[in-house]
Amino acid sequence: MTESPIRFAAVGLDHRHIFGMAAGMIDVGASFVCFWTDGEPQPMAGFRKRFPDVPRVTDLDELWEDESIDLILIAAPPAERAALALAAMQHGKDVMLDKPGCLTHAELTEIETCVALTGRIWSVNFSERFEVPAVTVADQLLAEGRIGKVVQTLSMAPHRLNAQMRPDWFWDPKDYGGIIGDIGTHQIDQFLHFTGAQDARIAHAAIGNFNTPDHPTFEDFGEINLVAGDAQGYARLDWYTPDAAPNWGDGRLTILGTEGYIELRKYFDVCGQPGTDHVFLVNGTECQRFDASGAGTPYFQQLANDIRNRTETACAQSHTITVMRLAINAQAMAERRGGLAHTD
Repeated sequence: MTESPIRFAAVGLDHRHIFGMAAGMIDVGASFVCFWTDGEPQPMAGFRKRFPDVPRVTDLDELWEDESIDLILIAAPPAERAALALAAMQHGKDVMLDKPGCLTHAELTEIETCVALTGRIWSVNFSERFEVPAVTVADQLLAEGRIGKVVQTLSMAPHRLNAQMRPDWFWDPKDYGGIIGDIGTHQIDQFLHFTGAQDARIAHAAIGNFNTPDHPTFEDFGEINLVAGDAQGYARLDWYTPDAAPNWGDGRLTILGTEGYIELRKYFDVCGQPGTDHVFLVNGTECQRFDASGAGTPYFQQLANDIRNRTETACAQSHTITVMRLAINAQAMAERRGGLAHTD
């Protein structure tokens, strides 16, 4: 007997991450039923080109009440995501959100309570792990014990600013969560995942504005130090990707073990091999590069399976909650540097 496809809708097209979220579900056989968004956000033209046959609904309540929809993808402005996710779960739907999934501890507490009461899935799409085939290869190498016990993760997360494309909410940390509360979630997720830690301590955090004087409250730089047992983590976040770079950021992750290390050059290899998803392994007997571009990304299929089977194979709910809690904590405690102005 053939299983009926997962049916999903999108709520909010305010961030381009909706493209990868929707495409990932379609690639595993899910059906894109409809979308709702407020106004005409900047990604709309690209969305229409990518998904020309997906109808727009104007009544959000009608979407909530449609019992045939299993999953809601949310890429609305960050300050609206928690309320939309709560509404979706209260109407019996599972949720995949663009990061950050929420901005405050109060929102996170309400979400955790709603998950417990409804049994729905609240999944934040940590795309720097879930949508990167290089991670699939790194997971395999770690499972094989090729670098021993993980001692440290070192994450570099530069992003291209593209200031002319950014909506007003992008510039105000109260509206997007701040640089650690936003893109720092990716690095906290990866630290916990690759070390196998259930929780962590934020040993240090800093934020700054060094190159965006026109938006003095915007944080264009951030850093975090994490500790979990014997494992350490450092992450650098910034909005400084130069125009000559062939992709939006030279995202790299080094996983240091007691018997070697793995480096992921996710999006390009500067002056090296073309393409994406380069994985390097160095240990006592091996020094090699893997082309991971065809390794696949299991998150979307696992999430579809979880929706059908009420399991947690894509990402443990407790992990997602912990990542968001740590990111909110780190953002709140961060030292302020450079020309960073305080928000009201």
